[in-house]
Amino acid sequence: MKPSTSASTEFVGVTTSADQLAVDLLFLPVFQDADDLADVTGLDAATGGEVGRARSRGEFLAKLYDIFLTPASAGGWRAGRVALVGAGRLEDFAPERIRRVAAACGHYARKRRVTSIGFLVRRVATPVRASQCVADGLVQAEFEIGAYKHDGAPGPAPARAVVAAPGADEAKIAEAVRRGRIIGRAANLAKSLANEPGNVLTPREFAARVSAAAEAAGLAVDVLDESRIRERGMGLLLGVAQGSAEPPRVIVIRHDPPGAPATPVIGLIGKGVTFDSGGISIKPAEGMERMKSDMSGGAAVAGAMCALAELGAACRVVAVIPTTENMPGGHAIRPGDVLTGASGKTVEVINTDAEGRLILGDALWYAQELGATHLVDVATLTGACMVALGRTVTGLFGQPDAWVQTVEQAAARAGDRVWHMPIYEEALEQLRSEIADLLNSGGRMGGAVTAAAFLREFAGGRPWAHLDIAGPAWAETKEPYQPKGPTGVAVRVLIELGMTRGGSNPAPGD
Repeated sequence: MKPSTSASTEFVGVTTSADQLAVDLLFLPVFQDADDLADVTGLDAATGGEVGRARSRGEFLAKLYDIFLTPASAGGWRAGRVALVGAGRLEDFAPERIRRVAAACGHYARKRRVTSIGFLVRRVATPVRASQCVADGLVQAEFEIGAYKHDGAPGPAPARAVVAAPGADEAKIAEAVRRGRIIGRAANLAKSLANEPGNVLTPREFAARVSAAAEAAGLAVDVLDESRIRERGMGLLLGVAQGSAEPPRVIVIRHDPPGAPATPVIGLIGKGVTFDSGGISIKPAEGMERMKSDMSGGAAVAGAMCALAELGAACRVVAVIPTTENMPGGHAIRPGDVLTGASGKTVEVINTDAEGRLILGDALWYAQELGATHLVDVATLTGACMVALGRTVTGLFGQPDAWVQTVEQAAARAGDRVWHMPIYEEALEQLRSEIADLLNSGGRMGGAVTAAAFLREFAGGRPWAHLDIAGPAWAETKEPYQPKGPTGVAVRVLIELGMTRGGSNPAPGD
């Protein structure tokens, strides 16, 4: 197995002033709204006047992600070089923006093989939360998209990263940086899994890797093989799997911290289709290679569970990740077949490419059997959601409104973009079958809504949220803050939800 991340960076959180940061390269975020850098004492002198000249002649205008690099060896400064980084408008410097600016810095440093970096947290009202986001962003440079390339790979990630927030509480900054590092590496785990080709990351290999990561984090893991899946009557999962030579698995991960209250028990369910050909209703050839990442929901759940354990979440959480391939083999299900799920519901298969909702139906039932009181499923489920919301926004569906709002608020704090979508009762009418309880597809109209309505039928009336990540799970273009490829979306919202429902908070108070 080839690794998908570079060597880990050592992270440090301090409150040292900019001139005393002994790093090879110090990043200073600069804002577009008349930021005179007056709080960074001695900066212009340290750079021999280069900063002032660059700004006066318009060479650096603080446009988002722009970088101006200059030596900084005078005036007693300990950094070798300083990089001014465009951070956009200060009013937009929210968690997502902070993380992205820091990630752009991490990738910039790695490309130039810088061995130690610093990032100055400045002009923000919440330096502790910002420091967590900076560490999270810098960690993103550890992920390597081209793990199977022999030539052209960037240099290693910096060996050391210092996040400095002058004037803040140093113990809180250090703890925030620790938390940000854990969260960032959880996202990188999800990206690494989603980046693996389907011939490498089969359902059994996916289960093995997730089990190893979860056990290393101190979590309890149980993997159901096809015999145990059959014993539990998971006919929806088995139906999807029967067209492949690779057997399915169900990965169960438990976080049961000592002394945690009996409820709530959050159930996280992640779609784990390691390759989706569409089955008999086969997909077009163009772009099908990207279907190796159809397990991004399961990868997000796995990453979040590892982070919750490392962060010491006080809430009980159980994860269920059904994993299979969807292939058009001789035993594959056909349009018109009827499957019976573990819940007893029967489903007429209209489109074998609507397989994700089938395996999630059995997994939602099983999470409840394992004691989950509140449910969240994550899946690259529908192209329709991508059409509706684009490639950067997750569709959020669920019941009741209070639980949906809880998930929505967790996403806002985590810096993940979600948009609350409706499930009107008419959507269920599109799923009425003449011979079974449900159709597995309601057709093209409102495809994301009818898919969510299908899943709701397996939520057992419990608080339930569905995150459709079909759009944001894969970046189609290279950006300063991320390469083209898997994004690790939904990891952070799941972590935030697990921490706050347990009375914890992923960043100490500012």
